[in-house]
This record gives sequence, C-alpha cells and structure tokens, in this order.
Amino acid sequence: MSVRTSIKTLLLQENMTLTELAKIATETTGKQYTVDSLSRKLQNETMKFNEAEMLIKCIGYKINFEKTDKF
Repeated sequence: MSVRTSIKTLLLQENMTLTELAKIATETTGKQYTVDSLSRKLQNETMKFNEAEMLIKCIGYKINFEKTDKF
C-alpha cells in the first residue's frame, strides 16, 4: 500500500479532510503545510518517511514495523 493510499484511508476512517490535516500539521510543527503541498507530495510520491510518520501521527495513528518471514 502506498503512503498516499494509507494516509487517504486513515483520513476517511477518522472523518478528517486534507485541509484539517494541513492545519494540524502546521500547528504541530510550526512549518507551513497547505492542502496543495500535501496533495502534490502524495500524488508525486515525494514525501519523506519522517514527514509521512508525522502526518500519520497528526491523524492519531503510528507506524508499526512487524517482523515477517522473508520472501
């Protein structure tokens, strides 16, 4: 699953918009996030891991790594 799909799915589950996420991310980090900038990063798949992690945390979730069998 892509970062874009993951974040969009979490937003839907929490009944939250990208506008609300941008506002929370701006308040949390002090860095300006806009709907346009988030949308562009998600669409182009240019988001850094730490940024995706922060956004997911703003939605109220965390990323969890789980060991699996090698394929």
